[in-house]
Amino acid sequence: MNHDAPPTPLRPGWGQSLYSGAAGVALLHAVRAHTGEDDRDALRPWAAAMVKGPIQAAPEACGLYEGAAAVAYVLSFTHTNTAARALTTLDGHLADVTRHRLGQAHTRIDRGALPTLGEYDLISGLTGLGAYHLHRGHQTELCDILAYLVRLTDPLTVESQSLPGWWTSDSPDLRPSPQWPGGHGNLGLAHGITGPLALLATARRHGHMVPGQTRAMTRICDWLDQWRTTTGTGTGSRTWWPGLITRDEHRRGKLQSPGPTRPSWCYGTPGIARAQQLAGIALGDPDRQRQAEQALAACLTDDRQLAQLTDASLCHGWAGLLQTVSRAAADALDDELAARLPHLSARLDDHLDHDGPPHGAGLMDGTAGIHLARLTTPVNTALTAPWDRCLLLAG
Repeated sequence: MNHDAPPTPLRPGWGQSLYSGAAGVALLHAVRAHTGEDDRDALRPWAAAMVKGPIQAAPEACGLYEGAAAVAYVLSFTHTNTAARALTTLDGHLADVTRHRLGQAHTRIDRGALPTLGEYDLISGLTGLGAYHLHRGHQTELCDILAYLVRLTDPLTVESQSLPGWWTSDSPDLRPSPQWPGGHGNLGLAHGITGPLALLATARRHGHMVPGQTRAMTRICDWLDQWRTTTGTGTGSRTWWPGLITRDEHRRGKLQSPGPTRPSWCYGTPGIARAQQLAGIALGDPDRQRQAEQALAACLTDDRQLAQLTDASLCHGWAGLLQTVSRAAADALDDELAARLPHLSARLDDHLDHDGPPHGAGLMDGTAGIHLARLTTPVNTALTAPWDRCLLLAG
């Protein structure tokens, strides 16, 4: 990792991007300083780039991965007096942002309209803000978001068809498209309904409950069960979930996908399985927990799935798979997942040796995320600095 001053920003907001900008690299150095593997000199230039210029706190542009929430999330790991003072100010802004966005969401539900993905998802929506408030221990804002997620699971009727309340009018590109008539149902952890499920479950594990929370989790789990698919037989069987459901598939109740997609954190079986594992633990449902763990373990031995990983990144690639399995292994009912971690780490090394690291330095699509995934194994002290709450992986 390059510890020199960060490069010149390539785009507006680069500094405040947790996904691909200076904020994500600052998070790496903050965690490394926390675990004694870095000194604060490595953090300073990236932190300076992160806070250079006005911090974006407009409600429509402020999600966990951009703007005030991204900056505040990183500062929460720096443990300095200056950071503490800045956090007090930022938390006030984020409380206002949360209230504003909740008001818009409840108004939309009252109209009976379908949500956009950006209303509720982890990357830019209310689930991401909920993950921040859970991380910071903001009970009021967190519970208000949990109550909204409960409402999100109430069915909607559109064109005489009953749809899950999280069914979106968007395409997977996060905007309406004529190529996606009727929108879609999104199962992914980054943009879909397993993000809210993971937040509802993790909040419950930490003692945060609102009326209807159990019902909401059960509704989501029942829908995931509907689209759970098993291919093969005997020891060669694989359980998996699609990343997306089209309106036609929903109408017919039949999946058209030929097989599992890429086993990534963002959309594939690993992220979906981890959310269900968390739900099984929170609901006291060992059968669901075991089923999720078995599905995750099976994808680690499926060469067809693994061959679809074409980069090393945290979002789409090998680092994200390693991080997801590391967290799932720490909570698992048996040691099968933990036993596969050395081989998985070796596969990440092989990929880096053969194809090299990503071009960028960012958290989700660059080298910072890879370094953090290497830090976070069940025997590493980085587990005491749960940086991956922004991924909704830390239980």
